[in-house]
Amino acid sequence: MMNIRPTAVAGAFYPAQPDALRHLISQCFDKAKPSVRELASHPKALIVPHAGYVYSGSIAASAYVLLKPLRKMIKRVVLLGPVHRVWVSGLALPGVDAFETPLGLVKLDQAGVDAIADLPQVSVSPAAHEEEHSLEVHLPFLQTVLDAFMLIPLAVGGATPEQVAEVLDRLWGGDETLIVVSSDLSHFLPYAEAKQIDRDTANAILRLDSHLAGEQACGAYPINGLNLAAQQHGLVPHLLDLRNSGDTSGDHGRVVGYGAFALMEANHDRTQH
Repeated sequence: MMNIRPTAVAGAFYPAQPDALRHLISQCFDKAKPSVRELASHPKALIVPHAGYVYSGSIAASAYVLLKPLRKMIKRVVLLGPVHRVWVSGLALPGVDAFETPLGLVKLDQAGVDAIADLPQVSVSPAAHEEEHSLEVHLPFLQTVLDAFMLIPLAVGGATPEQVAEVLDRLWGGDETLIVVSSDLSHFLPYAEAKQIDRDTANAILRLDSHLAGEQACGAYPINGLNLAAQQHGLVPHLLDLRNSGDTSGDHGRVVGYGAFALMEANHDRTQH
């Protein structure tokens, strides 16, 4: 019998009904900022926000739109997000066979899970995944833009950049593998202050800085690891969108920052797609 991690935030962060969910995702793509045209349509990694779709969905869509030409190519997604409810040391797998969303099941890549299971920084923690939204909210977007794909979901707690990069290196793969890091930026600051801090954080990501702090991005640990791996693999980061909840909701009181980034292989043939 298949062990399934059921949805935890359907009906809260995004609609629980499939038709309503598809409609909202379509609206997010309609509101997404146009992707930078000179980018190759083949990102190796994305950094995307994980708030409710009405707040950050259009920012996330600015990254996910790049995957549409790769619908049949990408077969495996390595998805990393910060823990918000249950702390873990290192990186935690969920110990399940599949994740469920209103759009269906996403099966885990058991070969990928086995490939990192011996690393001391990797554990299995169903509790860390049970109510965690930072991974789940990306699955409906991925289910929309990709054909069948398998998932390696990692909830990231207190992990060093080197520990995260080691995991990513083992799972790097080729064109069939996409890495997605889930993170919002600043949290609950006045609008003008948030804009300046988020701009500074975006610039740090564009430098592939692997020393971000939690106050800059809740997903600082996985971002730091991705940035270190990107340095080692020669990826080039691009900023796709940088806004906050004041921009998307109209409430400029205390806002949450959102950024979308694509990390591309510098030597990738830009004409092949």
